Amino acid sequence: MSSRQKTDPVSIRARNIGGIDETEVTFSPGVTVLKGENATNRTSFLQAIMAALGSDQVSMKGDADEAFVELELEGETYTRELTRQGTSFSSTGDPYLEDSTIADLFAFLLESNEARRAVVTQENLRDLIMRPIDTDEIQREIDRLVEERKEVERELEELDSLKDRLPSLEERRTQLRDEIEETSEELASLEEEIEERDADVEETREEKAELEERLEELRVKRSTIEDVRYDLETERESLESIRAEKREAAAELDELPEAPIGDIDERESRRDQLREKKRRLESEVNEIQSVIGFNRKMLEDASGDVLDALEEPADDVTEELLPDETVTCWTCGSEVPEDQIETTVSRLQELSQNKLGEVNDIESEIDELSTEIRELREQQRKREKLERRIDEAEAEIETSEATIDRLGDRREELQDEIESLEAEIADLEDDSYEEVLDLHKEANQYEYELGRLEGDLEDVEAEIAEIEARLDDESELVERRAEIDAEIETLRTKIDRIESQAIEAFNEHMDTVLDILEYRNLERIWLERVEREVREGRRKVTKRIFELHIIRETESGATYEDTIEHLSESEREVTGLVFALAGYLAHNVYETVPFMLLDSLEAIDSDRIATLVNHLEEYSDHLIVALLPEDAEALDDNYHRITDL
Repeated sequence: MSSRQKTDPVSIRARNIGGIDETEVTFSPGVTVLKGENATNRTSFLQAIMAALGSDQVSMKGDADEAFVELELEGETYTRELTRQGTSFSSTGDPYLEDSTIADLFAFLLESNEARRAVVTQENLRDLIMRPIDTDEIQREIDRLVEERKEVERELEELDSLKDRLPSLEERRTQLRDEIEETSEELASLEEEIEERDADVEETREEKAELEERLEELRVKRSTIEDVRYDLETERESLESIRAEKREAAAELDELPEAPIGDIDERESRRDQLREKKRRLESEVNEIQSVIGFNRKMLEDASGDVLDALEEPADDVTEELLPDETVTCWTCGSEVPEDQIETTVSRLQELSQNKLGEVNDIESEIDELSTEIRELREQQRKREKLERRIDEAEAEIETSEATIDRLGDRREELQDEIESLEAEIADLEDDSYEEVLDLHKEANQYEYELGRLEGDLEDVEAEIAEIEARLDDESELVERRAEIDAEIETLRTKIDRIESQAIEAFNEHMDTVLDILEYRNLERIWLERVEREVREGRRKVTKRIFELHIIRETESGATYEDTIEHLSESEREVTGLVFALAGYLAHNVYETVPFMLLDSLEAIDSDRIATLVNHLEEYSDHLIVALLPEDAEALDDNYHRITDL
């Protein structure tokens, strides 16, 4: 609701808006009454305010090609320039609102206001209330959050899997540590025994050095061939993974529908043709509208000439009383009946509407073609991506197979070298050193096994550290999942909340208004949210609607439900205004739109208008109401009045 703390005056300057040539008006916050008879530009002034705020539901002066409005509000200046474009206009400038949709519905309550008329025409009031809410955007955000939640849940499931794996890894780490300790002890014991046996064996230093050199070389070769075996196994696993990716990509490519470039080109060509046809039709519509406008202006001028003739003295009384109803055709110069030209103008208007219908059909077909082109291009891009992936996989497979062949050859070479070294060592052996040589071989095996165990331990400890680091994120993921659930629930209930708020606001304020306006035998008017089965095309769907209930009371005190058709014009107008106010409150329009505009209240009596204005005063910083002089007299004398526009 209005804070009513604003005291700075508001100034508006307008030119060629509605019936206004030019005007400049200043008024203060609160209620401002536009007092005057009909056709005194009160509605035009309200349209000037609407234009400055950003609305397109305004009209330009009939003989003007340009219009301008400037609003000074709270130290800021907002402007709007309108330029006629055929039957419509384009606009530039810096209006107060970027989007005036919600203001047009629930703040600018002129006679043509859709919210006011909806009650009388019995439209689906829910659709009107919910129109400013982008339900598609809400659903898109829900879908995005659902996908994010799935991703978070996948990560949590993976963490659960890692937690299940952690005990086995810790057990494996303990086992490896025990095996390393045991192997180290056995190697140390074996080295002690080798030292004791070496002391007992007599051989030349050269023989011993050569033998130890061969043994060391053998140890290195065995370590190398083990590395090659590991690399070979890893490369084979990688090759199988690449082949699997290639198969998946090929299968996905086979399932993908073909999107020939020709199909896309054909649709683009068709779309270009339609756009050209649409341009031609719009040009024709503009030309027809120009002809219609010209003819209407000529008819008005001709009618003006007839009125002038009536005002001049005439010799023949009959001729003076019955002026000629023919006009001179401005194309051929002959005298033709005025109604014949009016009929032609009506036909031109009908032709214009038909062509506009064609334009709308073409726009729909253009949109469908654009969607098809976009989908075909997306299919083509996906196909190209899959084909590139297959080509890359084939190249990777070729490289991997070459690597496997190279590693296989290297393994065979090392195996041959090991066998050769073992033969050389056997030649260097004698009976006295054979036992020592066996001990050296055994020690080499222990050293290799120790290196393998230490490598495995390093890998296991690294994996444990990685899992523990990832598990640190678990609490954040759980918290984010809860946040997403809350956001989804909030979005899913947002529409319900707005519907409930709108109905509650309408029912509350309608009760208040009926109470203060004291309509006889009108007990209650209220909205109910219900679901109805309706037909959409060939199928039936369940839709939620706002059903209007009207409860009357007889002189005996009995109540019964009536219909909107049986309300008086005054009662219908008040119901429409209160419905618009319900939308105003449900959408918190007062937070973004500082004006509420009221017009065409003639169906309501003066006292009730005064009471209604007093009730609405608290909801807006600036309540501007257009009234006839006799109705304005009933309002509080403290309200600012404007009589000259």
